[in-house]
Amino acid sequence: MRRRHTPHIVSVGIAVALLAAGCGGDDTGSSPQTPSSPTAQVTEDPDLAKMVPSGIAEDGVVTVGIDATYAPNEFLAADGKTVQGFDVDLFNAVAATLGLKTKYSPAPFDNIIPSVQSGKYEIGVSSFTINPERLEVVDMVSYYAAGTAWATQKGNPSGISPDDACGKRVAVQRGTVQIEDVTGRSEECTNAGKPAIAIDQYQGQDQATSAVVSGKDDAMLADSPIIAYAVKQTGGKMEQLGDIYDSAPYGYVIKQEQGEFALAVSNAVNTLIEDGTYVEVLDTWGVGQGAVARSEVNPSSP
Repeated sequence: MRRRHTPHIVSVGIAVALLAAGCGGDDTGSSPQTPSSPTAQVTEDPDLAKMVPSGIAEDGVVTVGIDATYAPNEFLAADGKTVQGFDVDLFNAVAATLGLKTKYSPAPFDNIIPSVQSGKYEIGVSSFTINPERLEVVDMVSYYAAGTAWATQKGNPSGISPDDACGKRVAVQRGTVQIEDVTGRSEECTNAGKPAIAIDQYQGQDQATSAVVSGKDDAMLADSPIIAYAVKQTGGKMEQLGDIYDSAPYGYVIKQEQGEFALAVSNAVNTLIEDGTYVEVLDTWGVGQGAVARSEVNPSSP
């Protein structure tokens, strides 16, 4: 997600497991549909498997920290336990290429990077936007690109727009890069002598989505694939507001000084790009617009 890192805190995204939040995915009350994973046929690359640190390779399982509230990237299935989403399917394929299985541990977004640093998790997979602050403390492997978008109730009853939200109530997930975005817009309002934006911060993006659907908040902003999915899953109760902006890469989070592990993960992503599995996963979840041509370790962020 377009999460922001402040000294020890990082953030991530939305989820539209809207049922749990009390605003079901459609009029029948069904939970979001789960596409079939196209990654079952991924095979191990022996050369890349040799680059996995021995501490991870010994049991053949990589422990993953993930904030499962950001559909369709990462969110809980109807059983309330299984983590699913395009991030999950894609990283499962990456892990399989490295000869590894995955163990996902749901956690608050801003706990994941510190937990990777401490060794509690061996990698963080949770739509982390790559930015200079994060690159100071962890290695990051690029694999996708997303921008920010806004959404409101269908028909935009409050008449809000991203460039004119003064005096309106706006929902956003706590700790995300969107906090800085909407705070800056609010400051522009007050500097112009207009009312500030009332910024409602929520622990989970599913809560932010519910607040907009219920009318408590006039709009929300989040990563572009999350907004698109929220609009779809709320059954016509929401609509995207304006265009996508500020595109930036997502990155897998890896502890620094892990030898070749970050390079191995990047090479695995590139293998999947080359054999077509990468695009197949993204298209299965309807997020192919964010595909990247190549994965890199610690790329320069915008």
